[in-house]
Amino acid sequence: MTAIRLGRERLLGYGIGSVGTGVFSAVPGLLLLYYLTDVLGVPAAVAGFVLVAPKIWDVLLNPLVGAASDREAVRTGRRTRLLAIGSAALPVTFALMFAVPGDVPGALWAGAAFLLAASAFACFQVPYVALPAEMSPGQGERTRIMSWRVVCMTAGILVAGGLAPAVVDLAGGGRAGYAVMGVTVGAVMAAALAWATLATRWVPSTPGPRPLGPVAAFRLARGNVPFFVLLAAFVTQALAVAVMLAGAPYVAAYRLGDYGLTSVMFVCLVGPSMLAVPGWAWLARVHGPVRCYLAASAGFCGVTLALVPAVAAGGTAATLALTALAGVCYAALQLLPLSLLPDTVHADAARTGHAQAGAFTGLWTAGETAGLALGPGLFALVLTVSGFVSAPVESPVAQPAGALAGLLLGFTALPALLMLISLPFVVWYGRLTTTKETL
Repeated sequence: MTAIRLGRERLLGYGIGSVGTGVFSAVPGLLLLYYLTDVLGVPAAVAGFVLVAPKIWDVLLNPLVGAASDREAVRTGRRTRLLAIGSAALPVTFALMFAVPGDVPGALWAGAAFLLAASAFACFQVPYVALPAEMSPGQGERTRIMSWRVVCMTAGILVAGGLAPAVVDLAGGGRAGYAVMGVTVGAVMAAALAWATLATRWVPSTPGPRPLGPVAAFRLARGNVPFFVLLAAFVTQALAVAVMLAGAPYVAAYRLGDYGLTSVMFVCLVGPSMLAVPGWAWLARVHGPVRCYLAASAGFCGVTLALVPAVAAGGTAATLALTALAGVCYAALQLLPLSLLPDTVHADAARTGHAQAGAFTGLWTAGETAGLALGPGLFALVLTVSGFVSAPVESPVAQPAGALAGLLLGFTALPALLMLISLPFVVWYGRLTTTKETL
C-alpha cells in the first residue's frame, strides 16, 4: 500500500502541538526545582519529592489514558475528546504551579498544581503520540511527520528555555517574576495545543475490532519485545537529558557565576537540534535509523564527559560550545526513537490483530514521564548528598566545596553514565528488528 504524501498544512497542524508539549516537558525540569529551592527556600530533599510524586501518579495514569483513547477511537473513529480536555486544562494548571500564594506552603501548592498539570498533560500527550501511526502507513512518511513534530517541539523547548527565564528576569524575579512567567508561557502553550486539537480532527483512528480495557491491552502488548526494548533506551536517555536540564540553572549560577546564562545554555542545547533534524532524517534514510540512533547516543555520552573539565574550569565559551554539540546529538535522540515507535505499533497489529496505538503510546508516555520526572528528583538527591544549602534568592549563601563538586558531576558525569547504560538497549533493538526483517 502506497502512503499518501501529506501536505505541509497537515504536517504543521500535527506538529504544532509539540510546541505546547515541549514547553511543559522542559519548564518544570529546568525551572521548578530551582524555583522551589532558591525562590521559595524549600529544602532540596522536599523539593525533589514534590517533583517526583506527581509524576509517579502520571506514570500510573498514562496507560489508563491510552486504553481510554483506544476505546474512544473504537466508538467515534477519532481521539479528539481527550485532546480537547488536555489542551484546555494544561495551560491553566501550568500557570498555577508558579503562582504560590504567600500564605500557603510553597511545596504543597506547587506539588498539587503539578499533579493536576501532569494529569492534563497525559490527556493530551497520549492520544497525540498515537496519531502518527494512524496518519500514514509508510515508514518514510511517518519520519516526515516526526521531523515536523521534533522541529516544533524544539521550538517549544526553546520557548521554555529561552523565554521563560527571560520573562522571570524582566518581571523582576522572585515570586512575582515566576508568576508572570507562568501566565505568559501558559498562553503560548494554550494556543499551540488548541491549534493541534482542531487541526488533527481529520485523522481516522481504527484500533478495533473491539475496545480493550487497560489490563487486557497490556496483556496483549507485553509480547511486543522490540517496543519495550526501544522504550527502555528512550526512557534512560530522557532521564539523562532531564538531569542535565535540572542542573543547568545551578551550573550557571554557581559554576559559571551568572544565573542569566541558564537561557543561553538552554538555547545552545536545543537550538542546534532544530537545524540538525533534516540532517539526521537524511542520514537515517541513507544509513538506517537504528545505526544513526546508536551513533547519536554515543556522541551525546562523549560530549557530556567532555563538559566535566570545561565546567570545572569555569570556561563559559567552552561550556556553551560543547552544549551546542550535545544539541546536535539531542536532535537524533528525539527524532529517531519517535520515528521507530509507529513501526513497533504496526508490527504488533500484524501479530495480534489489534492496532492499539493508544495503549502503546500510553506506556511510552508513562516511561517518558517517569524519566523526565526522575531527572530533577535525581539531581535533587545529588544536591542533598553533596551538602547543597537551599536559601531564597534574596538571601544567598556560599555553597560548600562538596556541593559545587556535586552539581558539576550531576550535570555532566551522571547524564553520561545514563546515556552509556542506554546503548545496549539500542543495539538490542537493532538486532531484534534485523532478525525479524530477515525471517
